[in-house]
Amino acid sequence: MSTAWIYLFVAGLLEVGWALGLKWSDGFDFRNKPLPTLVTVVALVASFALLAQASKTLPIGTAYAVWTGIGAAGAAIGGMMLLGEPVAPLRLLFLTMLVVAIVGLKFSAGPA
Repeated sequence: MSTAWIYLFVAGLLEVGWALGLKWSDGFDFRNKPLPTLVTVVALVASFALLAQASKTLPIGTAYAVWTGIGAAGAAIGGMMLLGEPVAPLRLLFLTMLVVAIVGLKFSAGPA
């Protein structure tokens, strides 16, 4: 796996972190939730920086789709596991389809 794909994967994981952080920080309520807000902002900036690095090598359409896909799937799974969001069979089916699409984009992107 190339460095660009590693950057992209880590950027996607950081996107999961800042997406969940939006919930834990009460929408960037720095006064009442300073630590969750700060961690969310750092994860957001780092996620974008790594996406930018990955997009130097990877096609932007693929990089952006994989980044948002990892973030969306991870945030949904994190919401179910950590925030008590509903776990429904159809929801799990569509998350599985999203993960399959992300893997398909990785393998169809060509060399990076």
